[in-house]
Amino acid sequence: MSVPEVLFVCVHNAGRSQIAAGLLHHHARGKVVVRSAGSAPADTVNPAVVAVMAELGIDLSREFPKPLTVEGVQSADVVITMGCGDACPVFPGKRYLDWQLDDPAGLPAEQVRPIRDEIDRRVRALLAELAN
Repeated sequence: MSVPEVLFVCVHNAGRSQIAAGLLHHHARGKVVVRSAGSAPADTVNPAVVAVMAELGIDLSREFPKPLTVEGVQSADVVITMGCGDACPVFPGKRYLDWQLDDPAGLPAEQVRPIRDEIDRRVRALLAELAN
């Protein structure tokens, strides 16, 4: 059986998708290939996102926003969009989910934590599904 591949996509790949990828990578422990991308990547990952993930022992300080590519979508088994669904190409046989979440851009860490925690809840549920 092959290892499932998950792609998290948001507009800037600087917040929500970075959080989701970091959390899934952390919880899956190699049982899932995890990628993230943005339809219009920012220059850097949101510093508040890096800070709230560090609180959980997840280091995003070396991560950087990556562009969304057709190849990235084609290689994924599950594509999760977060506010940019229209920009993501759709291919038959892929599972697509759209997670409606607040954008942490410009928010202080106190307001990013609840977003992180909601993403963590969804990531854990996704991982439980993928494990079956």
